[in-house]
Amino acid sequence: MSDHLQGEAHPGVEAAPAQTRGFRLNHCMLRVKDPEASLRFYSRVFGMSVLRRLDFEEMNFSLYFLGCLEADDQVPEETAERTTWTFSQSGLLELTHNWGTEQQQGRIYHDGNAEPQGFGHICFSVPDLHAAVAWFDANDVEFIKRPDQGKMKDVVFVKDPDGYWIEVVQPDLMSRVGK
Repeated sequence: MSDHLQGEAHPGVEAAPAQTRGFRLNHCMLRVKDPEASLRFYSRVFGMSVLRRLDFEEMNFSLYFLGCLEADDQVPEETAERTTWTFSQSGLLELTHNWGTEQQQGRIYHDGNAEPQGFGHICFSVPDLHAAVAWFDANDVEFIKRPDQGKMKDVVFVKDPDGYWIEVVQPDLMSRVGK
């Protein structure tokens, strides 16, 4: 028996089958209208780096895999090795650009929060929520909810250039939310 928590028990939860050992969530994908605007936003505002770009000319789209790198991360320079390394990471954001969408007017993708609801948001944790809010204000980030608004205090929601919601939390402040 393990000495550490293997997850919470809830109806519908089954013990992880041995066949799933080594599975991990690598990335989630958002479609973006203008990759330059989105890359500027995610690199400047959230400190993400493009780990790998893949172009699919025959299908007219590009994929950008972004991550928050640590100082000691060893990102391979050689392209094939970097591709393999990218697909072995956790917590990446894939931005998909369908060529030509940057020419369309306004926001073109459903954010999942308007009707009909579906996808909700991605989330970043930060070391200092109030410093992050000041940083977002300094960078003209669009807010949905500030930390003192609504029923859930100390939780922030902002929008990216395509209108997708981003939750921002400070981990040690989350211990008092929910039951």
